[in-house]
Amino acid sequence: MCNHLGFWDGFWALFLSYNAIHKKQNLTGFNIMILKKQLQKNPWLRYFGCFSIAPHSKSSSESLAYAAEILSTPGNVLIMFPQGNLESQHVRYIEVKDGINNILSMVKGKCQLIWSSNLTEYFESLKPSVNFQMLDCGNNDQFDFEVLKSKINSHHQQAIQKQFRFTKEQ
Repeated sequence: MCNHLGFWDGFWALFLSYNAIHKKQNLTGFNIMILKKQLQKNPWLRYFGCFSIAPHSKSSSESLAYAAEILSTPGNVLIMFPQGNLESQHVRYIEVKDGINNILSMVKGKCQLIWSSNLTEYFESLKPSVNFQMLDCGNNDQFDFEVLKSKINSHHQQAIQKQFRFTKEQ
């Protein structure tokens, strides 16, 4: 799971999954849940393991069940953006939608929950760099939706403070 600030988020998450997780344990599948309208604009994303969800539609339950099926298979990674839309990276509060709650209730077996606050910065470069601030959120056995929301928001605010190390907030 990570904040959704732009088009590249899924690719960054794949990069992070491969470099931070795959090297420690063998991952067998990478999948990304994206909004239906985004997949319609970019159908080629299916080749990168993307599948769609249309929140508040009849088909959303099918997408959530498919996500749970992915997570029920050991070695699979499901990348999702729990706020359900694109937001500025400077948003201080991540509004986590309850889709993750629905997915985890259907997962068979254990799955690890990891959050990453991804923030870009230029500093002295012409090209931006992305900083990944990862958080281990436990697994689905210990899952509490309210605790997860609190952990994500606390972590994200700390990540923003680390990123803005040259300024002080009043």
